[in-house]
Amino acid sequence: MSRPQMLVVAAALGLAFSQTVLAAPAALAGNPLATASTLPFNYPAFDKIKDEHFAPAFVEGMRIQLKEIEAIANSKAAPSFDNTIVAMEKSGALLTRVQTTFANLQGANTNDKLDAIDSEMSPKLAAHGDAIYLNPKLFARVKSLYDQRDKLKLDAESKHLLERYHTDFVRAGAKLSAADKEKLKALNGAIATLQTSFTQNVLKETNASALIVDSRAELAGMSEAAIDAAAAAAKAKGLDGKFSVAVVNTSGQPPLAELTNRAVREKLMAISLARGSHGGEFDSRELVLKIAKARAEKAALLGYANFAAYSLEDQTAHDTAAVNKLLGELAKPAVNNAKKEAADLQAVVDAGKGGFQVDASDWAFYTDKVRAQRFAFDENQLKPYFELDSVLTNGVFYAANKLYGLSFKERKDLPVYNPDVRVFDVFDADGKQLAIFLADMYARSNKQGGAWMNEYISQASLLGTHSVVANHLNIPKPPAGEPTLLTYDEVKTAFHEFGHALHGMFSNVKYPRFSGTNVPRDFVEYPSQVNEMWAVWPEVLANYARHYKTGAPMPKELLDKVIASKKFNQGFLTTEYLAASLLDQRWHQLTPAQIPTDVLAFEAASLKDMGVDFAPVPPRYRTTYFSHSFSGGYSAGYYAYLWSEKLDADTVEWFKENGGLQRKNGDWFRAKLLSRGGTDDAMNLFRNFRGRDPVIEPLLERRGLTGK
Repeated sequence: MSRPQMLVVAAALGLAFSQTVLAAPAALAGNPLATASTLPFNYPAFDKIKDEHFAPAFVEGMRIQLKEIEAIANSKAAPSFDNTIVAMEKSGALLTRVQTTFANLQGANTNDKLDAIDSEMSPKLAAHGDAIYLNPKLFARVKSLYDQRDKLKLDAESKHLLERYHTDFVRAGAKLSAADKEKLKALNGAIATLQTSFTQNVLKETNASALIVDSRAELAGMSEAAIDAAAAAAKAKGLDGKFSVAVVNTSGQPPLAELTNRAVREKLMAISLARGSHGGEFDSRELVLKIAKARAEKAALLGYANFAAYSLEDQTAHDTAAVNKLLGELAKPAVNNAKKEAADLQAVVDAGKGGFQVDASDWAFYTDKVRAQRFAFDENQLKPYFELDSVLTNGVFYAANKLYGLSFKERKDLPVYNPDVRVFDVFDADGKQLAIFLADMYARSNKQGGAWMNEYISQASLLGTHSVVANHLNIPKPPAGEPTLLTYDEVKTAFHEFGHALHGMFSNVKYPRFSGTNVPRDFVEYPSQVNEMWAVWPEVLANYARHYKTGAPMPKELLDKVIASKKFNQGFLTTEYLAASLLDQRWHQLTPAQIPTDVLAFEAASLKDMGVDFAPVPPRYRTTYFSHSFSGGYSAGYYAYLWSEKLDADTVEWFKENGGLQRKNGDWFRAKLLSRGGTDDAMNLFRNFRGRDPVIEPLLERRGLTGK
C-alpha cells in the first residue's frame, strides 16, 4: 500500500499544502506543530510532539486555511492561474503538517487519545473539505479558468493541474444545487465517522482475537523463539502459564503453516474468520451496512449508478465493466487451479491416513509439505538466509544503488516515535541528498495491520520541499538477542513497499498536488510491484541472502528451487485475492435500495454467484475486517493490485529484455515514470516508458493461468 489506513486530507481532498515556515499562530503558543520543523527536510520533531498538541492544531489549521480560501474566492481581481490555482496549492500549511503527522502516527503508533482525536476530527475534516469544494465563488473562478484553459498559454503540468482541480471540484459536488450540497455534506460527515469507527474496530478486534492455549505442546511446529514470544505475550495480558498467538489482518495466519496440531489450527482459523462478526463490542456488521448505504447514497446524489461507478471513473480502469471483465475472466481459471492444488494437498493427507478433508486451516501446512515433495525444500529452509538488516541494507538498498545510483547512511540523531524505527539519509548518484527514509518494520499492538508507505513531507519545487517517506511492515519482533528472520513473503513485501518509497523520493514535480504517489489508485501499486522483481534477481539475492550464523550464501540449488516454485500455489493466491476484490466490487455496485440486511448472507451469496465460493480458500479479507474496502483507502478499488500487476508483469519483461539491473534501465524508468508523479494521464506515462499499451500475457504466464 502507498498510504496508511486513514488518508491524509491532502489525498482525500485532492489538495496539497505548503510547508512554508510561518509565524506561529497565537492560539498555538508552545505547540511544536505551529510551524514547520527546523530539522533537515522539515523532518517531524517527534520528541516534542505530544498527543495534546493535535486537536488545537487541527482546529487552528482548518480555521487558517478557510481564511486563505475565502480570500481567494472573494478576490476582486479577475481569476488567474496564479491567484486561484497556485494560491490554493500554497494554502493550508498548518493543516497539512498536522494532518500528515497525525495520520501517520495514528496508523503506526496509536493510542486511546489519538483514536479519540481521530473520531472527533474525521467529520470535521470532511466538513472542512466540503467548505472548500462546495464554495460556489471558488468553483466559479476555477471553472472560468478551465473554460479558457487552451488560451492561457500554460505549460503542460500547469494545464493538467487546472484540469485536475476542475475535475476534483465537480466530483466533490460543486455543480449540485444548494439543497443537494447540504445532503452531500451530511453524507460526507457520516461516512468519515463510520470509516474511522470501522478502522478502530478492526485493530481492536484483531488485538482481542489472539489464540490462547494452555501448553507448549499445543504449539508444536512453531519455533522455540516463537513459542517463548507467545508465552511472554500471554504473561503481558495477565495469563501467566498460558500462550498467546496474535493474529494479523488477513484471513490466513502465518502460524497455520507450522502448527502440527490440527485442532489448534482449526481454532486459529476460526478465530481469524470470525473477526468482526460474532457479536460483542467490536462487531463491524452494522458499520459495514451503514458505510455501504451512505456511499451508495452519495454516488446517487452525484449522478452515478453506484459508488463503484463514481470511484472508478477517476481511475485508469474508468468503469465497472472493465473491472468486472478483468476479475470475471480470471475467476474460473484461478478457482480451477486452486481445486487442483487442493487435490494435491488431499493426496498428502490421505497418504498419511489423516482421515479428513482439507479445509482452510490445513492449506498452508500441507502446501509446505507438497512444496517440499515437489521442489525438495520448505519455507523454513529460506528463513536463515533472510535476516532483516541484511535484507534491507544488502538487498533493498543494494538494488536501489545498482539500478538508480542511490546510497544510504543511517543516522541516529533524528527523533523517532518508537525506538524500533530506523532513519536513513538518501543520496542521489551525484552525492546530493535526495530524501530521508524511515523504516518501521516491527508489528505492535497499536499499529495497523498490513504494510504501507507514507509521506511526511512531499517533494514540490513550488514549495522547495523534499521527500520524507516511511515504510511500515508488521514483522513479528523476536525476543531480545534473537535475529529477525523473514519469510519469503516478508522479503517481497520489503522490496514492494520500498518501490512506493522510490516513487515518492524520485518525485520531480512543481506542484504538490502531483507529488510522488498522488496517482490513480489502480496505478499506484504498479511501481512498487515492479520493485519486487529485484528480490530474487541473482546479483541482488547473492548480496543479501546469507546465513545469519555462518555468512554462507544461499546455495544456488535452493535459489533454483525458489525460482522454480514461483507459480506454485498461485491458484490459492489468485483465488483469495479475487474473492476479496469481487466482494469489494459487489458491495460498492449496490444502489441504496439494494443494501442487504445480513452481511454474512450477502457475502456468501456473492461469493457463490461469482464462482469463488471454494471453502478451503476464503477471501483474503472477509467483509467485516476488510480495511482496504471499508476504511476508505481502497473502497471499490481493491482490484487495483491486479490491474497494476498487468502493468508490472509487462514492465518486468521490459527490464529482462533490456539487460535487467543496469543504471540505464533504472534511469529510463525514473525519468519517464517514477519522477513524473501525477503530472500526466497515468497510462500516458506507461506508454512513454514502454512504447506501447500493456499486454496481459506476462500476467497470465506469471499467475499460471495460461493452461501451460
